[in-house]
Amino acid sequence: MLQIFGITAPIFILIGIGFLSSRASLVSREQVAGLGKFVITFALPALVIKALVERPLDQVFDPVYVLAYGLGSLLVFCLGLLFSRMVRKDTLTGSALSALGMSVSNSGFIGYPIVVMALGAPAAAALALGMLVENLLMIPLALAIAELGHQNGSSARAAVLETFKRLARNPIIIAISLGLALAVLEVRLPTIAMKVVEMLAMASAPVALFVIGGSLNGLKVGGLLKDVAQLSLGKLLLHPLAVLLCFALLPPVDPVMKVAGVLFACSPMMSIYPILGQRYGLEGRCAAALVVATVLAFITISFFLGVLA
Repeated sequence: MLQIFGITAPIFILIGIGFLSSRASLVSREQVAGLGKFVITFALPALVIKALVERPLDQVFDPVYVLAYGLGSLLVFCLGLLFSRMVRKDTLTGSALSALGMSVSNSGFIGYPIVVMALGAPAAAALALGMLVENLLMIPLALAIAELGHQNGSSARAAVLETFKRLARNPIIIAISLGLALAVLEVRLPTIAMKVVEMLAMASAPVALFVIGGSLNGLKVGGLLKDVAQLSLGKLLLHPLAVLLCFALLPPVDPVMKVAGVLFACSPMMSIYPILGQRYGLEGRCAAALVVATVLAFITISFFLGVLA
């Protein structure tokens, strides 16, 4: 148990430092947002490129891993969508946002720091593969359904098209495309360029955790108990269990990558979740779920680490 807390405690201590720094006005919300933009625009893309170019592509790309993580995430998304729509009688837009919160992890800001401490180098490859699933399948699917429920036919088509255009400009997608191209062509970056990539990649984990803590300051939970309970239980328990089930049913995969996939699924929903909800007037629900899930993740991640170990 002490070994498990030795992995998870530093993660949440860094989140706590970010929260207390924001709470004490040592850093402003604008400064926290700037650090987050640095991570999204530079540090995480550098990490993805590093993961894809430092080893042969056939050692990085694992189709069984992608299939297991993708099917597990898609299963939870569909269950969340149906439960919200049929049982809780939510709108199509609200149901899509709830399903998104249950099935897409905070892979870069929380998942990667935890997995790299637990497993080391394989964390970067698992991050890159997981982000393929999240950015090319889960997020576009959720936003497309949300737009269909939010606008009429022609406007919805335009909005969905705009969503795909924004994804094409996403630094993570660009980094994955560049990294894959370099790996396929077997091009090695010059020593100086590779050193810059490595330095940026090293900054991703600690800065990301600080940003998460700073972003939690000021978010409120009140009055949304049912929504928060559904999203938190779905994300922290159902998602990792579904991914674990898919790994069990599909052909064998490297056990280290299997653990990495489950741990990534254990992470709370992505930090931009409230921002996505803001377009549909659901930022309160999304922010409340993010706060609770991030706090409870300390317990659930420690549990899954213990079981998988």
